[in-house]
Amino acid sequence: MFSNAPDPRSRPTPSQALQWLLDGNARFASGRPQRPHQDDAHRRALTGGQHPHAVVLACSDSRVSVEILLDQGFGDLFVVRTAGHVLDRSVVASVEFAVAQLGVSVALVLGHESCGAVAAAQRYLAGGHELPGSMPALVEGVRDHLDPDDPSHDAVARHVHGTISELLAGSVLVREAVEDGLLTVAGGVYGLADGRITLVDR
Repeated sequence: MFSNAPDPRSRPTPSQALQWLLDGNARFASGRPQRPHQDDAHRRALTGGQHPHAVVLACSDSRVSVEILLDQGFGDLFVVRTAGHVLDRSVVASVEFAVAQLGVSVALVLGHESCGAVAAAQRYLAGGHELPGSMPALVEGVRDHLDPDDPSHDAVARHVHGTISELLAGSVLVREAVEDGLLTVAGGVYGLADGRITLVDR
């Protein structure tokens, strides 16, 4: 299954890769980012291929600039972003590509405070309010993860949990990578005010 991925011996362990992300966020949040791998020489060195250590599934919100808030650079992250980090077939396929073809060691589902897609799902559950056009798909991708009796209860963290569960249920490739010890799947919530990511328990 992973014949095209880098040799596992040449990449970080899942726990190391996750710690790199957390350390980067700690640097960013404390105002001491290192901005690694952002120089011209490193950019040019990547023209022959990429070997990111993590895939991050995050919201498209303009306030959630993934490489910045994780203090990472060119070639470090494979980032997939949709409004509300909602899953669909192409999103799952993108995560699978990072896992099976690029050999990432961690998959991080990153939610954030004041998420518009989560708020829209809360409004729908509270009173049936629907969005125009194709945007109801965002509500559909969030609402089942929320507490139907109290949609505001721990909403973003619950949605992160739900996204992880959907990803693992819907992807044999991701599940097998986890079972083989090649990948860890983690979830976090980004605080807009303090810039810090808080991991959520699975």
